[in-house]
Parts: sequence; C-alpha cells; structure tokens
Amino acid sequence: MLVLEVTQGVLAGRTFEVGEEVVRIGRAPSNDVVLEDQHVSGEHARIVVGAERALLHDNRSTNGTTLVRGDERKRVTPETGPVELESGDVVELGSGDNVAALRVSLEGDGDKARVVQLKPIEEIVPAAAKLERDPNQLGKLYAAQKRIAAGSDLDQVLIEVADAALFLVPSATHVTVILRDDEDGGDRGAVAYVPVMTRVRLASGAGGPPRGPVPVARSVYRKVVKERAAVLAADAPTDVGRTESIMGASIRSTIGVPLFRGEDIIGVLQIDNRSAPGMLHAHDVELLGVLAYNASLAVANARLIKRLVSAEERLQKENTFLKGREEKRRGGKDVVIIGQSEPMQRVLAQLQKVVNTRVTVLLEGETGTGKEVMAARIHYTSNRRDKLFVAQNCAALAETLLESELFGHKKGSFTGATEDKKGLFEIADGGTLFLDEITETPLSLQSKLLRALQEGEIRPVGATSPKHVNVRIVTATNRNLEEEVKKGRFREDLYYRLNQFPIRLPPLRERREDIPLLASHFLKRYAEELGKHVGGFAQQVMELMMAYDWPGNVRELQNEVQRIVIQLDPGAFATPDLLSPRIRQVEGLVNRAGVTRGTLKDMMDVVEKYLLLEALRDHNNNKTNAAKTLGITREGLHKKLRQYGI
Repeated sequence: MLVLEVTQGVLAGRTFEVGEEVVRIGRAPSNDVVLEDQHVSGEHARIVVGAERALLHDNRSTNGTTLVRGDERKRVTPETGPVELESGDVVELGSGDNVAALRVSLEGDGDKARVVQLKPIEEIVPAAAKLERDPNQLGKLYAAQKRIAAGSDLDQVLIEVADAALFLVPSATHVTVILRDDEDGGDRGAVAYVPVMTRVRLASGAGGPPRGPVPVARSVYRKVVKERAAVLAADAPTDVGRTESIMGASIRSTIGVPLFRGEDIIGVLQIDNRSAPGMLHAHDVELLGVLAYNASLAVANARLIKRLVSAEERLQKENTFLKGREEKRRGGKDVVIIGQSEPMQRVLAQLQKVVNTRVTVLLEGETGTGKEVMAARIHYTSNRRDKLFVAQNCAALAETLLESELFGHKKGSFTGATEDKKGLFEIADGGTLFLDEITETPLSLQSKLLRALQEGEIRPVGATSPKHVNVRIVTATNRNLEEEVKKGRFREDLYYRLNQFPIRLPPLRERREDIPLLASHFLKRYAEELGKHVGGFAQQVMELMMAYDWPGNVRELQNEVQRIVIQLDPGAFATPDLLSPRIRQVEGLVNRAGVTRGTLKDMMDVVEKYLLLEALRDHNNNKTNAAKTLGITREGLHKKLRQYGI
C-alpha cells in the first residue's frame, strides 16, 4: 500500500491511499492522484511499486520533479532515471515557490504468505511429461492451445488464455491475467505488474466478463514474481495471510503461475476459487503451469505485434507531419516559380517535358538563381509528389561523411558508427533526391554515385550486399561541368549520365522584367512574417533595383528586400536611402542615361540602350568583347542591337 499525503499545494492536508502497481500523478483526471495545482503537468510523474521497492519517475514534466530526503534534494529527470523511494521521503512537483509536495509512506499489505506449494519455473516444463500419459488432459490442453493460437490480437489472446484456464480447472471461478508494465524497463526491482483482464465462470460454465469490478489478490502475484515460481494457497485466508486484498476478494483458494519468456517473467496467470465447495489442488498447478508455458509465447508475440503496430502508426504520423512541414517550407504542391520573362518561360516549358520521366536533370546556373526551388518544382509537379523530396549539398560534408550520408552505413563500420543508418538514397526511395554542388563530389565517390544512377543499386558503408532503390535524381552546379571533366576533376562517364537533360537557369540580370514581381513577392512574404503593414516600393527604388546587376541573383534580391522590410516603419514606403550602398551606386547611371519619367519598361529601355552603347564604346565596337562584359552571348547582343536600331 502506498500512502501519499499532500503537505503543500491546493490540496494540502489531503491523503491518497493507493494499492496500484503504477501510481500516476498529475493534473489530468485520468491520474490515480489528481492534483489541481496549475504548475503540475497533466501527467507529471509516476511511482512504480515493484516486488521489492518503489521507484519515482518523472514523465518529462514542464516544471520538474524533486525528491527531498532530510537535507538532501535530488532532481528527477528522464535522463537521470528513476530514484528509489523510502517512507518519509517528500516528492516536490514544480520548482521555486510553485510546488506541490507529497509525503510518501510505504506500507505492507500483511503479506506473510504461508503457501502449500511453490513450484519453480524450472520444474514447470517437466510436468508436461506426466500429462502425456493422460490422454484426456492432453486433449484439453491441445484444444485450449489451438484456441489461443487463433487469437488475432492481444485482447483476444488474453481472453482465450483466461477461458482456457477456466476450462482446464473446473473448480476455478475467477481468472485474472497480470502483465508486466514494459514502460518501466527491465530492472526487475522496478518492474510493475498490472492486472489487465479478469474473466469469471458464468452460469453456463463458460468464461465471460465480470459484471463489476473484481478485487485481485496482489500479494499472490507479487509472490509469484519474487519467488519466480508457481504458488498454490489451498486455503487462501489462512495460507497466504489475512491481507486486505485476500479478504476483500473473498478468495478461498488461489493459484498463481508465471508467464515467462526466457529469463523474464512477462506476467502472471492467477486463478481463484471464491466459493467454499470447490478447492484448488497441486494437480491444477501442474496443469496450469503447462498451459502458461505454451501460452507465454502467444502473449509475448501478441504484445510485440501490438507494439510494432503502434510504432508503425506513430512513424506514419511523424512521417506525414515531417513531409507536410517540408512541403510547406519549400512551397509543396503549390510551389510557384515567379517569372514572366521570356527566359523563364523557356525554362518552365523545358521542365514540363521532363517532370514525369526518370531522366536525370542537371540544373546549371550561377549561385542564387533558384536551383533548389526548381528541383522542388520538378518533384512536386511529378507523379512522385506523394513521396519524399530530399536535398543534400555535396560541398557541405567531408568525403567520408558524404558517403555515409548518401548511402548509409552499418553499425561498427567505422569509428562512431554506433548503429545502422539509412542513407539519403534509401530515405528518398520512390521520391526525388536533389544533389546540389555535384562538382564537389570526390572522385572516389563518383563511381558509387554512377552505379546508383545506372543500376539503382547502393551499398551502405560496411555492408556486404547491395540494396535497390527507385530514386529520381536532380543535380545542380554553378560550374561548367565540361571544363571540370577536361581538368580531370570530374568523371567523364558520370558527366554524360548527369547531362541527359541540362537546364540553364538564367541569372537575374537576363530577366530584369521579373525583378518587380520577385521584389513584390518577397515584400509581402516578409511583411507577413514580421506582422508589419508596409506601403510598397517607391518608384525610384524599383528603378535602381532594375538597373542593378544582382551578382547574387534571386537570393541577393531576397535578402535585400528582407533587410528593407526590417528597416521600414509600419505603413511606410521603401525609399532609396534604405537600399544597400552597392545598389545605390547605379543611381547616377539613371541620370547619365537621360531617363525621362514614363512607364517602367520605357525607362528601362533607355537605360539598357545606354549600357549597350557604353559597352561598344569601351571596346571600340568589338561586339564579342562587349557581349562578354555585359554577360550575354554575341547572338544575344546582336538581337538587342537590332531591337534598339543600333
């Protein structure tokens, strides 16, 4: 019996007497000890009463749990593990002045058991040999075992085990199944055993559920666990002792047999006779011992299946949550590529042709042009959209770590490999894997990458056999892959495999007409994030941003707009003084070009024509050198010269 006296808190002066094996403490009504203090968590702590000791656990409470013993104070956390309780200890729930305190008293229930028979686990199995000479009993055991094996889940298996006990022992009136509370680990002194099901003999002789609560003799199954033996008390009130639980249950005789798996006792099968005419005997102990031996495996397997199903459901929920969060971060199924310029429309047209194929896509472009966003667009508009999109920057990890990250590793394959780990290829199975900065992949790793691309086959570090995966690969680089091959820094065969469908993302200076769209998009996004109403961009600000070359491309524009929003007062418009100095440098250029007020397109045409003439003048009309300075092709320069009649 566990007695908890509230010495501090809302319920100060209240006493709780609890006879359960696991005593749950918290603010939620489902607890055994319900405290009303606001600083107490819903499921704050629990006390596990084992066969030999009681342990205090903290359930990851918000404000913590402390054990006070005399002048000593010890913080109890899930990381430090449980602490053993003694009578007189004080348990504090909370911290500082906000504390609910419980004084602990551990009282025995009078269990001075004098039993008729103790049969150790080692002697239970040989009893089967005697039963083989009794065809009648052997037939009953076979029928009972057949029904137990047919149980579809844990509850059904327990019902069949209890009913089989009633079937095998005609003088039994009640059967209770007690299972170990696995929540508390394998420390035998700390393990709690909890009654989970009781079946009674109905008037028809068959087993059925009880009409109301059925008191259970805790002293009996505790003795089974402590002695690791089957227990028979032929006259319970005399032989087990006049304990509160025995007398309250009106038990005349009882048998407890262990359910075990190897060295571990996973539960107890307890059979009672609660009417004077019938008594339980030593022969019943042998019969129930054999039943328990055969039923233990079924119970252990049913519990394992239940845990596996629960774990699978939890993992599915976690996977759905993480996948949804990743989709939201990247734009998900609604990811939109902002751009109405001709170069961007050509890129989107190329994407549309390749999204539902297995062709490897190579995204080329300068830093900040949006290669990862484009890779996400490929995934979320393809028929792989319901699987994972996984991204990895190949320049972010050292060679050995990158191999493990991509292909996984086996436990013990290298120092620090304390457990098996899945690689990104396996995690992205069925989905898309985006490899950014592919040119940074070490040559030694490129051969494994080539095999994964060609055969869909990977081999984790330290593994002896390969695994097959179905992954769509999208790669990206800001370098010229062909040049990297010529310089011997990239495998030629891998280059041809990656270069199946190259797409060049244009830099922002080649799609200036998209700058207002992008700037407005980022302005709205960061204004919402900061909860700030902003007026927009002043015309001169937009003119300066359109005239700037943006060497950092879309990423630089995004950072610039974020910086502007942070500086803006609520409701104000962005003015030139808020722009970075490097962008304001083009302010004089607008004046030198002789731009007159008009539509944004007309003004930008004037500036662009001025820049073309200046470049040609600087290079003595050498169109090749002028085009190189402007960052466009010679054909592109000729097109613009024709456009402006130059």
